[in-house]
Amino acid sequence: MSTPCGCGSQNTCSGITIQPIVHAPWITGIVATTVGLIPTISTKLTRSDRLSALKMRLGIGRMKYKIPPGLYAAGRPAATSPVLVTANYKLSFDRLRMHLSAFNAWILVLDTNGINVWCAAGKGTFGTAELINRIRITKLEQLISHRKLILPQLAAPGVAAHLVKEATGFNVKYGPVYAHDLPDYFRNDSRIKPGMRRVHFPLRDRLALIPMELMPALKYIPVFIAWLIIVQLLRDHHLSFKILTELIPYFAAIFCGSVLFQILLPWLPFRSFIINSWLLTIIFITTLGVLFAVDWSSFLPLLFILPPISAYLAVNFTGSTTFTSLSGVKKELAWGIPVIIISIISGMIIQFVSII
Repeated sequence: MSTPCGCGSQNTCSGITIQPIVHAPWITGIVATTVGLIPTISTKLTRSDRLSALKMRLGIGRMKYKIPPGLYAAGRPAATSPVLVTANYKLSFDRLRMHLSAFNAWILVLDTNGINVWCAAGKGTFGTAELINRIRITKLEQLISHRKLILPQLAAPGVAAHLVKEATGFNVKYGPVYAHDLPDYFRNDSRIKPGMRRVHFPLRDRLALIPMELMPALKYIPVFIAWLIIVQLLRDHHLSFKILTELIPYFAAIFCGSVLFQILLPWLPFRSFIINSWLLTIIFITTLGVLFAVDWSSFLPLLFILPPISAYLAVNFTGSTTFTSLSGVKKELAWGIPVIIISIISGMIIQFVSII
């Protein structure tokens, strides 16, 4: 069904029209098939792959961390080999391919604009229309003899399996939640074992997401500095290095909303991210105030300014957790954003009044 091809052509091979060949370190070659040339991929992550993933988690080049959509070959797949579908977010793609070292499979990559499977399913980019379109573009029906696609379970909210069947003849089957369960899944004749449907969100996973939450939050530091400069000029009529110590509570708010909240999430008492982070920040900064014997008259405005900052940062984490739903987040934002704005403005007014 497929044979190695060393011609290096990006357009045709023996007169066959093909999809563009990708040039990337994780591409190990190409195979010639009845539908054209298809890139073969490495199932081992290199130091470059891991470094790129680290940069992405730090927010460096996040929106460009994607691969071209299309069809790829892992190992030496044949007409009877399974077809796994994933997103073109490279981290999702990497997590899939690293668990296929012992198998021959086709990987159909959808164009999700560089968004992971779960989020893309919610947004509709990992959806029915894109799956049907990608099947047709790659001429998948001419390449394989079966009519079965294995999708990640977390793609289910975005894909109407019956419409895919009607449009293409392919049956959608949902595999395990985690790619590391794929070897057991295949060895079990593509049957799901108990536990493979369960989504876990342990501390290790939450810690892995913290850099991506923390780094964007730091961009607000110049705004906080500008506000403190105004306060210092109105209060002291000159600038001093005292502003650095006054900036510490704002760092504490960022820490609460982007680090501490994520760590403690499973044990916080309420369903609302805004309420949980608000209370957490009040407790945290009040404890700091007691420990460092702050002037409570100047500290009062911070109780109105800092918790909503933390709440705003924490609510960004709703898209990364298993604790929320789209409808629930919309409801929380509907009342939460006005409360956040009102609280910050109130704190600023209180601070102005205390200066005057």
